[in-house]
Amino acid sequence: MIREDLRNVAIIAHVDHGKTTLVDGMLKQAGTFRENQQVENRVMDSNDLERERGITILAKNTAIYYKNTKINIIDTPGHADFGGEVERVLKMVSGVLLLVDAAEGPMPQTRFVLQKALELGHKIIIVVNKIDRPDARLNEVSEEILELLLELDATDEQLMSPIVYCSGRDATATMDYNVKGENLLPLFDTILSHVDPPEGEEDEPLQLLISSVDYNEYVGRIGIGKIERGRIKVNEDVSVCDYHNEDVGYRGRIVTVMQIDGLKRVPVQEAKVGDIVCISGLENINIGNTICSPSLVEPVPFVKISEPTIEMEFAVNDSPFAGREGKFVTSRHLRDRLFKELLKDVSLKVIPTESSEVFKVCGRGEMHLSILIETMRREGYEFSVGTPKVLFKTINGVLNEPMERLFVDVPSESMGSVMSAMGVRKGELVTMNSTDTRVKLEFIVPARGLFGYKNEFLTETKGEGIMNSVFEDYAPYKGEIPTRTTGSLIAFETGEAVTYGLYNAQERGVMFIDPGTPVYEGMVVGYTPKSEDIVVNVCKKKHITNMRAAGSDDAMRLNSPRKFSLEEAIEFIAEDEMLEITPKNVRIRKTILDAGLRTKALVAKLKSQNKL
Repeated sequence: MIREDLRNVAIIAHVDHGKTTLVDGMLKQAGTFRENQQVENRVMDSNDLERERGITILAKNTAIYYKNTKINIIDTPGHADFGGEVERVLKMVSGVLLLVDAAEGPMPQTRFVLQKALELGHKIIIVVNKIDRPDARLNEVSEEILELLLELDATDEQLMSPIVYCSGRDATATMDYNVKGENLLPLFDTILSHVDPPEGEEDEPLQLLISSVDYNEYVGRIGIGKIERGRIKVNEDVSVCDYHNEDVGYRGRIVTVMQIDGLKRVPVQEAKVGDIVCISGLENINIGNTICSPSLVEPVPFVKISEPTIEMEFAVNDSPFAGREGKFVTSRHLRDRLFKELLKDVSLKVIPTESSEVFKVCGRGEMHLSILIETMRREGYEFSVGTPKVLFKTINGVLNEPMERLFVDVPSESMGSVMSAMGVRKGELVTMNSTDTRVKLEFIVPARGLFGYKNEFLTETKGEGIMNSVFEDYAPYKGEIPTRTTGSLIAFETGEAVTYGLYNAQERGVMFIDPGTPVYEGMVVGYTPKSEDIVVNVCKKKHITNMRAAGSDDAMRLNSPRKFSLEEAIEFIAEDEMLEITPKNVRIRKTILDAGLRTKALVAKLKSQNKL
């Protein structure tokens, strides 16, 4: 059976190339909203973090109707750290819209997601977006995309993919960029003519692959996937199996079946082959599971999601301020929340440790884990996290580490400082292209070499540099890489920071806090250019006497403190430091708060390394 009334497509692109904005235009022109309905921009970015950062984090489904055909559209993340989201949803579709910025051209994440789509044999529609940009390079970008397809061993049919020129902001599309577009109908027509309709046996036993999982407090876990074969009905008995895990095998009953219509999930009594459905009733349903008819249990092959490359330790907060600001503070709360996240995020791993209060959380990158941390603190959780560490692998008896392919676009005068920094971080230059004013560089660099580099990079390039990286492969260990060269300014005692104490302390370095900020012994209140840590007393008050000295009434001028975002704080912390995360604050602290115990631990470490 061929479903001519249905098309399933995903939109894939590098971060900030305009996927979600284009979906806005498609929804509006397909009549999803009423004429007078107030609609926010980037309507698919539904959670607060996505709206604030302007990025898509979770893959989301929507559906539009055009010429009596339903088009299921999946908006995917563009950031490399959320590649696990993209990999799994590609199994639900038979075609992809490859979105490329008309000025920037194909970027690292474009290559990564396109490769996955080509491996699955999907039809490709190339969408050159933002053609209204004054710096658009339409001819060059079209050629760069074709070169990328050749590099990735695309088939002849995929090389002949149609190119549509769009302006997502204006919601227009045209097949010829010399002719101004009026609406998105050329894009809709291309989807109908180029993307294959789903096909399968409608009267055979059911087979449904779960590609995504949602959670609802009323109905529990909701499995989202495409029906590969047969039909699914409400109150139907089914069997669950898994291609990669033979231990999965149980029976259950479907309680609800929903299909996506616009931005809503609409309950239906029955769905058939090719439909993307949301089902509930199976308590332990997981991503990669196959729901089958009990008469024929056959798991569908599912892509093995790429392994995590970095880990961080999440622990119960044990600082002197513990429990003051958070709603959920115990190890049970922390454990339950982390394991709940595993239900939705296939790229995440949570490993319990010998201590019941510490968990190792593994993810695809710093952004991946920082989004989880930020989400948890907004939900009222209070906890602490350690420094990010890469996950090493032993392959054939040789220690290997994850490598990143780093793409850098910088002004010509900044090239020397970037090359020097990459040399220290064991980066190897792969390609270099230059124009009159800018240089594009490509490096293979150890993942740990990029920790903490972003701020330094922006400083060196005066904010004009662009850097992107994507996971490359594992390679033999490259040796020691110098970590942070600055030392920390550490609070001497517990109390409240005062102007007099901060005025004296700021001579040693850059402060992180304002007067009136509560501090505790061992808390990091600033950094110093010297490599050693310095203990400062920011709570020290000026002694009051009845003697007056010349100039004593002059105002003490404090420098503006340096305020870190969560990502910057994660990049900044040294190996013996951690972050205290609460709903109201992110504090940097030493793992060992007591100065005497810290000194003993340092001496023991140096002795063990034969450096003392």
